[in-house]
Amino acid sequence: MRDLFFIAFLGVFGLMGLRRPFLLVALYAYIDIVSPQRLSYFLLNSIPISAIAFALMVGAWLLVDDKKDCRFSARQGLMLLLLAWCGYTTLTADFPAEALTKWNWVWKAIIAGVFLPLVLRTRLRIEALSLFMVLCASTIIINGGMKTALSGGGYGVLNLMVENNSGLYEGSIISCVAISLIPIILWLSRHGTIFPADWKVKSFCYCLCLACLLMPVGTEARTGLVCIVVLAGLMLMRSKRKFVYGPLMLLAALVSIPFLPASFTQRMQTIENHQGDESASTRVAVWMWTLDYVKAHPGGGGFDNYLQNSFTYVAQSTVTDSGGTRVERRLVTDRSRAYHSAYFELLGEQGYFGFAIWALLHLICFIRTEAIRRAYRNRDGPDEAWIAPFALALQQGHIVYMIGSLFVGIAYQPFIFMMLALQIGLDTYLTRKRKAAAKQQLDAALALGHRAPA
Repeated sequence: MRDLFFIAFLGVFGLMGLRRPFLLVALYAYIDIVSPQRLSYFLLNSIPISAIAFALMVGAWLLVDDKKDCRFSARQGLMLLLLAWCGYTTLTADFPAEALTKWNWVWKAIIAGVFLPLVLRTRLRIEALSLFMVLCASTIIINGGMKTALSGGGYGVLNLMVENNSGLYEGSIISCVAISLIPIILWLSRHGTIFPADWKVKSFCYCLCLACLLMPVGTEARTGLVCIVVLAGLMLMRSKRKFVYGPLMLLAALVSIPFLPASFTQRMQTIENHQGDESASTRVAVWMWTLDYVKAHPGGGGFDNYLQNSFTYVAQSTVTDSGGTRVERRLVTDRSRAYHSAYFELLGEQGYFGFAIWALLHLICFIRTEAIRRAYRNRDGPDEAWIAPFALALQQGHIVYMIGSLFVGIAYQPFIFMMLALQIGLDTYLTRKRKAAAKQQLDAALALGHRAPA
């Protein structure tokens, strides 16, 4: 029954897209974020629905969409350069078969990041993609938030609708994404036009923010706790009432501690000492291995080259027995451990050149979004009041994601390329508006000059 529902839903969405082509963009976002093929028992598993949705989205734009306002930015050029370099490292990869498997979805995520700004030509389309990103992720977040509230969750225990914990269904990844979405959710609650910001929309948005905050608790992902602290700092920094909201945030954090599961607080304590936790210890060891590897292989080793790593690290644990409580240290040998960091993932797989392209792409997006925020922060007209808050929401979400990706290998996730596409689309949209306004002023001045008496 579940398979039939998904097929009917995707079919209806696809048919609606024939009349409104931009809905195919929303369909692509839904498939790449929710991954309904993972929720299917057998029918959708055998169909490349993501590739089909991508082809429909691009085909509809080529055939029927208006292209006169399309602009190509330098950041899209950087994405294409990153794509080409990833293709080269895939051809020369240390593990060709594994690298090809990852390439099969990475190339599509990057190309989508290049393509989406071309269709984000209006405020409505920019808001629509933001809304669909939130709603699609909320199908996972609401499920996880409710289960956390009812059962408390647990590390590796919280079931997010699927047994496979890859993609956004992995605890650390969904915790990072959920917290990064909070600024966009709050923006939609204040400036959204598709669903006007009445009490029902605001109530849903605030409850969804609560569910987002519960995700790190339910998954017991330390990455999520770091993201919450970063977001709280960013919001407090931009607040006009720092001395009011700062103590209130601290009070709320202290009050919530007794209500948190004991397993959550115990796991969060390992942030202070990475040697006390095997997961944290292996991450540091993998990062050291990556630095040594890239010194010997500056061009990187291609996707999934971590499979060849092998290292020995010192782990420590607290032991309590008849002799009392003591700290024991031991040497542990491990192999084929994943990077658990987007930064080291890029560095190890794509080398110095690929890492430089990737870092420059994110840096330019941050700088341009900050420039937009500053340029429009004092605009309070009905057509411009939404721009600065939206730029700030994208900026805060981007920073939270990038901080979270320090501890999770999510460099190529489709979600972040959609977020980058929103930033590029907003920039190119505003550039078109400024040029159109300047042209109107010039035409008006020329017309006035022609009418002036000799």
